[in-house]
Amino acid sequence: SSPHLVQVRERIRINGQPLSKELFSKYFWLVYRRLRDTKDEAQADMPAYFRFLTIMAFHVFLQEKVDLAVVEVGIGGAFDCTNIIRTPVVCGVSSLGIDHTSILGDTVEKIAWQKGGIFKVGRRPHVPARRCVWILTSHLPQPGVPAFTVPQPEQPLEVLRDRAQECGCPLYLCPELDAFEVGTRVLELGLAGTHQRSNAALALQLSRTWLQRRGYEAGTSVLQDVLPSTELSTQRSVPLAPTFCPSDAMIQGLRDTEWPGRTQVLPHGPVTWYIDGAHTTSSIQACVCWFRQAALNEDKPQDGSEVRVLLFNATGDRDTAALLKLLLPCHFDYAVFCPNFTEVSVATNADQQNFNVTLENALTRCVENQKTWMRLMEEKGGPWLPAPLEVGGLLQPDPLRGSLLLVPPAERPLNSTSLVFPCISHALQWISQGRDPHLPPPASKGGAHPHPVAASGAVLLQEAAAIRVLVTGSLHLVGGVLKLLDPTLSQ
Repeated sequence: SSPHLVQVRERIRINGQPLSKELFSKYFWLVYRRLRDTKDEAQADMPAYFRFLTIMAFHVFLQEKVDLAVVEVGIGGAFDCTNIIRTPVVCGVSSLGIDHTSILGDTVEKIAWQKGGIFKVGRRPHVPARRCVWILTSHLPQPGVPAFTVPQPEQPLEVLRDRAQECGCPLYLCPELDAFEVGTRVLELGLAGTHQRSNAALALQLSRTWLQRRGYEAGTSVLQDVLPSTELSTQRSVPLAPTFCPSDAMIQGLRDTEWPGRTQVLPHGPVTWYIDGAHTTSSIQACVCWFRQAALNEDKPQDGSEVRVLLFNATGDRDTAALLKLLLPCHFDYAVFCPNFTEVSVATNADQQNFNVTLENALTRCVENQKTWMRLMEEKGGPWLPAPLEVGGLLQPDPLRGSLLLVPPAERPLNSTSLVFPCISHALQWISQGRDPHLPPPASKGGAHPHPVAASGAVLLQEAAAIRVLVTGSLHLVGGVLKLLDPTLSQ
């Protein structure tokens, strides 16, 4: 799976556990040396980062003799390097959204075409030449690899249907999760958010298909089809998959699922972190629904105020304005922006470094995000906001801390509700104001990392009875935050 949050070893897991440091090192160098020694001299370059890890993952799974490999597509599907598996047991397409438009296309229909590229034709059985009388029939392809998808808008669903028909792949629409709740039994999910219910329904169908095709259902009755009592879908272009009674193992799997960085809540004393790696319009909408239900509907503290903080960053070709506009209904008191760098002054975890982006470019993007947020707040009719920072002369060295500080023009007032920090660590220090017992204190004396325009906000955060922080917009931002809030993830 990709991307990783804290350590690259998270991408290759066996029995749910990241590959050990010893095995990762062993297989990394084995694959690296084999590729180096056998590459065509005319092709001087080694495989790029993601392609190398994909090759390595397949090698690990083969060498460790896994029974079942679940492979998540990197970007798209049709031309993704994971899509070299000729005959998988089953394929699944989750909810479609607008993302990676420079690679996949700028419409959901174009993206659906790319996603449908993982659909596969059936296996052509090998027939000995002496049995030539059967060649005309036995060489016909068997039915394609079954595929499932969740309810989609009509047009992209038709694109998926057409792609499936092109290769003879039977495509089915997953019923809603409610259809699997026989009688009074309610399926509990370990992941919060209503959008996870469609993911769970897809997971059930994929799991059951693998069990059927591997013969593990023989002699059992727990997975028999159950005809729905009501019409579950009005989308007739793709047939509805039958429901069934989930096994006890499936029920437990849904209940015990943990997925760091997705609808994750970390209560740390008076500071509660709500962490979700949403980075598309559809996923941000789902994130807002979850956050409003999980945080904003809670009772206000009786002994003091509540402060709501947004910590945000977005990367790539994403429409930041569209994402930030969706976050307005959460009514944040402060919006904090920072790059996906854990630290600025010292060498951080190499697994979280992006050598394709400079700090200056990342900070410029953050300042643009701040400008967008303040424009949206003004359009909404919010409080008066000062002018945003100018990108020119953005950074000045701080010799006492050995790091960089954002320095605004001298005339900027000190009551801004929108701030930019040069790294995640500095942003977390200001937000928590030393009140998160799990967050290491800053290396220098003087308490939380100062910000030249954040004096009044610091007072409010220091005196608030509850600080609720939503971290979203980028999985890389989420990974950096989790690395600092939960040091065990780096072990």
